[in-house]
Amino acid sequence: MNWTDEAIVLSVRPNGETAAVAELLTREHGRHLGFVHGGRSRRLRPVLQTGNHVDVTWKGRLAEQLGQYSIELRRGFAAEAMAEADPARLAALSSLATMARLLPERDPHAALFEVTLFVLGFLDDPSVWPALMVRWELALLAELGFGLDLDECAATGSNDQLIYVSPRTGRAVSASAGEPYKERLLALPGFLAGRAQGPVPIADIAAGFALTGYFLETWALAPRQITLPEVRQRMIGRLSKSEAV
Repeated sequence: MNWTDEAIVLSVRPNGETAAVAELLTREHGRHLGFVHGGRSRRLRPVLQTGNHVDVTWKGRLAEQLGQYSIELRRGFAAEAMAEADPARLAALSSLATMARLLPERDPHAALFEVTLFVLGFLDDPSVWPALMVRWELALLAELGFGLDLDECAATGSNDQLIYVSPRTGRAVSASAGEPYKERLLALPGFLAGRAQGPVPIADIAAGFALTGYFLETWALAPRQITLPEVRQRMIGRLSKSEAV
């Protein structure tokens, strides 16, 4: 059996002297692994770089087998990031690919695939991509079954002055309803509550990553006894040193 799809390279590991095993996020077949003949060759090494957008054909005798990939490059996001020598952008690319590996294997997530391509397409714009990365992490939480409800206040049902999030329920809380408990609530930055216009301040970006990071750690990672990837913290650290986002 075989199928053809488009994909984003998540990771590659050597297999023998010249081959490799590629882990891809495919549009229709989810996170999927496959064997690549000549994956370490001069021709394929630039193609099999983390974050690249590729066309792929998978072949296997049985669906449950590792199978074999044939891969062609669509867009080299990795080479573009390396050419700019932007540490924050490179860290974002690696963080996105690493976090996507939380998805269950071979479980389709077409919506997240579209969001991922959208974010990758804006990694050359530092005024846009940090906020998009926060939104991507929210989308990842939703795909993992841990979506946050940021549209209305959990206590009043209103959508005015939403500035907090309950760490217990992942639901938004308004300024008035949350006032007595504000020390125990998480901050909801304006750009996630529809209040922001123009470039997002770095403080709001940091608050956004703190919010998604809390729920990723608490709901998605802790049950697996793993922690947030170091490259994600490196990305946030690089952003905090920038003059503007």
